[in-house]
Amino acid sequence: MKHFTATLFIFLIAALPLRAEVDIQEISSPGGLNAWLVEEHAIPFVALELRFRGGASLDAPGKRGEINLMTALIEEGAGDLDARGFAEAREALAASFRFDVSDDYLSVSAKFLTENRDEAVALLREALVNPRFDETAIERVRAQVVSHLKSRETDPNALAAKEFDRIAFGDHPYGSYFGGTLESVTALTRDDIVDAFARTIARDRVYIAAVGDITAEELGALLDGLLGDLPPTGTPMPGPVAFGATGGITVVPFDTPQSVAQFGQPGVKVGTPEFFPAFILNTILGGSGFNSRLMEEVREKRGLTYGIRTYLIDSDYSESIIGLVSTVNSRMAETVDVVRAEWARIAESGVTQDELDAAKLYLTGAYPLRFDGNGPIARILVNMQMEGYPTSYVKTRNAKIEAVTLEVINRVAGELYRPEALRFVIVGQPEGIDSTD
Repeated sequence: MKHFTATLFIFLIAALPLRAEVDIQEISSPGGLNAWLVEEHAIPFVALELRFRGGASLDAPGKRGEINLMTALIEEGAGDLDARGFAEAREALAASFRFDVSDDYLSVSAKFLTENRDEAVALLREALVNPRFDETAIERVRAQVVSHLKSRETDPNALAAKEFDRIAFGDHPYGSYFGGTLESVTALTRDDIVDAFARTIARDRVYIAAVGDITAEELGALLDGLLGDLPPTGTPMPGPVAFGATGGITVVPFDTPQSVAQFGQPGVKVGTPEFFPAFILNTILGGSGFNSRLMEEVREKRGLTYGIRTYLIDSDYSESIIGLVSTVNSRMAETVDVVRAEWARIAESGVTQDELDAAKLYLTGAYPLRFDGNGPIARILVNMQMEGYPTSYVKTRNAKIEAVTLEVINRVAGELYRPEALRFVIVGQPEGIDSTD
């Protein structure tokens, strides 16, 4: 029967319809917790998404990687259950818990059947209120993290990101890998893990969304039971950091037949008038896969790479435009020249009406496809809350994209893209390229 229930749970997740028109309720629990809810009673399960702002940026000085390690340990035993007992209890309930961390937040993604809701939430509460952090679990998970960190030392992409972040963000948490270093992770103690948990998992920084078979009244009671015993406040957030990388090239020598490059410049913040034009511009330049300008110029016309892509990144404390590309050592110099030329072209000449129309069609058409189940919808709702959007955003987002005119987007292109500010970090043995500083 348990196997049948678990199989049914997986089937129900996959069976949910695609939809972008969702009825979002803003609720407050009796205990004062705010959440967004989409009721969907056709299928008997709930997806619950919790985000604790701060994430790995709250690592204590000299203890980089402690929150990453702590996050991996949350479900490795809680209350009276050790790691195996906790996993068996979760599986018996056909529940799913996932704990993840980034520099900006720690996330808890939970899915559970209506028939097992109370038991699943009680189990999740134990993980969030009474994690065990057993020494045996710490050492086992630490070994996994250390193995990952060792693999990064020979990964050109990781090496490029490490050096780029150091140049761009310096001593700010963004300037180093959130997983820490071999030295910092090896030195962490159980007391460090316990302290990291207390500083990170707190009521004053949680964002909540629920989608599925639950009413507003039921959700309010559930949240108070789940989160009511958390500390009221956590450690202070870090401050903003300017994107400090200036134009130029940094070469990190590495013995490999292919060079890897990460490149970027300052970006634009969500919520500003320039964001949606910048969002469309990035789609045209390098954000839309095989249909972007950079793919056309770097791959299709010249065969320099299999793929190149750019990302418009709005983190909590800084904004940037970041690109990634790899090619054989003998052709990296040409690749850099082409990227710079395309950066200059979009800054000087903007985009065409046809490009704008095609990007709008792509972005507005793809948006509903993101609403492909209760879990994804819950994650979208929490993202909206953290970005400061109202509940109406799911209905107005495409209209905001459609409203961008050719005149506006080309003005923003001239203001945003700065080829002279473009910093390249290249890992490999690129021919004909030297560091410029």
